[in-house]
Amino acid sequence: MSAQPPFLERIARSPVIFDGAMGTMIYQRGVFVNACYDELCLTRPELIGAIHEEYVEAGADVIETNSFGANRMKLGAFGLADKVEAINRAAVRLAKQAAGEDIYVAASVGPCLPLEQPFEKERIAELSAAFSEQLSVVADEGADLIFLETFDKIYELQLAAEAAKALGLPVIASFTICEDHGLMMGLPPEEFAAQRLDADANVDLVATNCGRGPAGYLGMLPRILRATSKPVIVMPNAGGPREHGGRMLYLNSPEYFTEYAKRFLEMGVRGVGGCCGTGPQHIRMAARALHALSGIEHHVQVAAAPADADRPVRVVPLAEKSRFAAKLAAGDTVTSVEILPPRTGGKLEAFLDKCRQCHDAGIDAINIPDGPRASTRISVLLAALAVLQETDIEPIPHYCCRDRNLIGMQSDLLGGWAMGLRNWLIITGDPPKLGDFPDATGVFDVDSIGLTQVACGLNHGYDASGKAVDPPTGLLIGVGANPVALEMKREIDRYFAKIDAGAEYAITQPVFDADALLRFCDNVGGYGRTIPVIVGLYPLISLRNAQFMNDHVPGVVVPDDILERMAGCETREDGIRMGVEIAREIRARLADRVAGFQASAPLGKTQVALDVLAD
Repeated sequence: MSAQPPFLERIARSPVIFDGAMGTMIYQRGVFVNACYDELCLTRPELIGAIHEEYVEAGADVIETNSFGANRMKLGAFGLADKVEAINRAAVRLAKQAAGEDIYVAASVGPCLPLEQPFEKERIAELSAAFSEQLSVVADEGADLIFLETFDKIYELQLAAEAAKALGLPVIASFTICEDHGLMMGLPPEEFAAQRLDADANVDLVATNCGRGPAGYLGMLPRILRATSKPVIVMPNAGGPREHGGRMLYLNSPEYFTEYAKRFLEMGVRGVGGCCGTGPQHIRMAARALHALSGIEHHVQVAAAPADADRPVRVVPLAEKSRFAAKLAAGDTVTSVEILPPRTGGKLEAFLDKCRQCHDAGIDAINIPDGPRASTRISVLLAALAVLQETDIEPIPHYCCRDRNLIGMQSDLLGGWAMGLRNWLIITGDPPKLGDFPDATGVFDVDSIGLTQVACGLNHGYDASGKAVDPPTGLLIGVGANPVALEMKREIDRYFAKIDAGAEYAITQPVFDADALLRFCDNVGGYGRTIPVIVGLYPLISLRNAQFMNDHVPGVVVPDDILERMAGCETREDGIRMGVEIAREIRARLADRVAGFQASAPLGKTQVALDVLAD
C-alpha cells in the first residue's frame, strides 16, 4: 500500500495526475495488437515495469495496473481463462514495484462485454462472478483503489462497482461516450451516466475516459460536473482530427493535451490523466502544469493584529487615497484600460504614449499586468512609476505573489507607497509552469487573500509580523473576481475572504456573458460587506481570438452566440467592429449594476479599448 494518505483524503485536498495509455505504449514497443496485452505481465514483466517507471518519472500521482482486460471472459478469447489470478497478481506487483511508497496504484478493470454486444439481464450472474474473481485478486495483492474504466454500458459498470465496493477500496467508475450516442431518457448520455453514478452508493468517484480527444470533452464536462456531487476525473485520448483552414490536423502534442488539462482543472475536475495515444511525454508536461495549479500552500503566518494594538493610528479614508479611489467612494463610474508593459526598455516611450492617449480620452487609470501568463516583461512597478512620473493618468499596477517572498512584497508595497503608487490590484499570479520559464521557482508565500491582509495591515500601521509601520500607508487595495467560475461556491467563498482581508474594490475577468455577471452580483450582494465591482471587457478581434480566449484563458467563457457572431465576420476590420459592438452591448447591459469598466487593448490596440469605453 502507498505511504500516502488514503486516496479519498488525498484527492479531496488537491487534484491528482493519473498516468497515460498502457496499450499505446505496449504497441510502440513492437507488440502486435493481436497479442494479449494483459498476459505480458507474466511473459514480459520487464516491459510492463519499464512503462510504469516512465509514468512515475513523468510525475503521475496514480499509475494503473496492466489488467484492463484480465477478466475470465476477455482472457478466454486467448485461451487464458485459467490465468486470471496469476495475471492480476503480477499486474499489481509490477505497478507497486514502480510506484514505491509515494505513488498510488489503481487496479485497472475493464468491461467483460465487447463494445458491440448488448447488456443482457440473463448474464448478470456470469458477469458478477467474472468481476468478483478479478477484483478479489487485485484487492488481495494490495492495490490502493479500483479503477473501472472504458465502460460503454452503464448497467455493466454499476454491476462491476457493486462487486468492487464489497472489497472495501475506493471505487472510480468511468464511462466512455462515443460520438454517435443519442439521448438517454431525454438526457445527453454523459449527463445520464453521471446522474446514475452519483446516486450509486458503490461509486466514490465519477470519471470519463477514451472515446474522444481533449477538445471533445469541453462541452461534456460542465454537464457531468452539474450532474454529480462526487469528484470527477477525466482521461481523454491524445487528440483527434480537427479541421483548420480546410486541412484535417491531428492536434495530439503534449502541449495541446496540457492546455486542455489545465482548462479541465479550472472547470473543477479532481483528476486528469490520458487514454489512447497519450504517453509519458503528455503526462510529464501536464503534471508540471497541473501540480502548480492545484493549490497554494500558505506557508507564512500573517499577523492579524499589531503587537501594540492600543497605539493610535489614523487610517487613510477611501476618498483620500487617490483620484481613482475618490470616484469609487463617490459612486461615480470609473474607467480604466489594461495595457501590457513592454518586453524591452527601448519601447517604454511607446507604452507611455498609449497611456497619454488614454488620459486624453478621459480614462481614469491604466491597469498594468504583472508578468501575465508567467512571462517576462519590464517590472510592473517600474512601468507604473514611469506612468506616474511621465503622464497625468494614474496607474494601477497588478501585483502577484508568484515572484517574491513576503519580505520582498512588503518592501515593494512600502516603497511603492513612498514613491506615490496609490492604486493596487493584488493577485495570486499564474504559476511559472504555465509560462516561458517552466523550471523557474514560484514563491507563493501567501496567495492574494494573504497579501490583501498584509496590505490592509500596512494601512492600519503594522506589518506581517505585527511590528509598527509609522505612518501607515494608504494603499487602495483591489482584488480579482471570476463571475463565470464553475466552482462558484469556492469562488464566492474566496471573494468574501478577500473582502474580510481588506479588499476595497474588485476587477473581474473579461466578461462575455452579462447574465453571469448579474448572477454573481446577486450572489454576493447579500453579504454584510460589499465592495465596488469593476467589470473587465475584452473586445474580440476575430473568431480565432474568441476561440483562443474560450479554450486557453482560465476563467474566461465565450458563449456560443458570441462565437457565432464572430464567425460571421469576413474581414479583420469586420471582426474588430463586431468585438467592439459586443463589448459595448455588455457594458450597456451592466452600467447600472457596477462601479465601472476596464477594457483590454487586444494586441496592443489602445484605440479599440477606447472605442469600447467611449460615450
